[in-house]
Amino acid sequence: MTEFRPTRFEILPLIVKNLLIINGLMFLAQMTFSGPTASFSFEDNLALHAWQSELFRPWQLITHMFLHGDFGHIFGNMFALWMFGSILENLWGPKRFLTFYLVCGLGAAFIHLLFLNYEFAELARDYQYVFNKQDAGNQALVNAMIDFINKYHVGFPAQSLEFIRENPQDNQSVDLLFQSITKAYKSAVNNATIGASGAVFGVLAAFIYLFPNTYIYLYFLVPIKAKWLGLLYFGYEVLFALRNSAGDNVARWAHIGGAIVGFLIVLTWNKKNKKTFY
Repeated sequence: MTEFRPTRFEILPLIVKNLLIINGLMFLAQMTFSGPTASFSFEDNLALHAWQSELFRPWQLITHMFLHGDFGHIFGNMFALWMFGSILENLWGPKRFLTFYLVCGLGAAFIHLLFLNYEFAELARDYQYVFNKQDAGNQALVNAMIDFINKYHVGFPAQSLEFIRENPQDNQSVDLLFQSITKAYKSAVNNATIGASGAVFGVLAAFIYLFPNTYIYLYFLVPIKAKWLGLLYFGYEVLFALRNSAGDNVARWAHIGGAIVGFLIVLTWNKKNKKTFY
């Protein structure tokens, strides 16, 4: 990509402005209409779910990018989108920037789903094994369910579990145990992923590639070159993705995937002039 200097820099260009508006309206709708009594669930229908989930729908690959969990989540994403995306849209124009943004979001979603598929493969296989034991008699089913509970630490009263172990003919107790296992399985695979972070990480990666020596002021005070900030941030995401810490509900692989996709796209677009940096 040859060097391009826009004749008029827009602080809030067309695509970035509309993305901010759409995300803001969706967040407002989430906050207004969500809840236990709501007739429509934004997360069930529009958030991204694993392929193993009964809630997965193809359109979620796009719609999840316009949902956010709380004000801090949407503010961080939209601030980064405006800060870095505005520069890219002024550089590329609206059509190319929109294409880039959506492809980064889709790429991040696919990579996230691949890792979810890997993460849930054993769980899904073990649950299917338990499910199939329903036709093998209560004793075989109880043994399979107890093995599943011990392996995945499913919460179930120890006293009740011992009773079922000694009384596999008690159909009501066996059914209750199976329902608990099914609930635990669905709770895991139905976990929703929301946010524009994957697409925004693609935008950030493109900015860092094109403007590696530009200073970014952390907390508006500490100057650091974009290339060093990018390396630190990417390394941080990879570290925590590999650690897979308990309680970490951040879609690290979506962030990493979005950054990789964004980098590959801008590298391809810029392949004829690789040494042009700003």
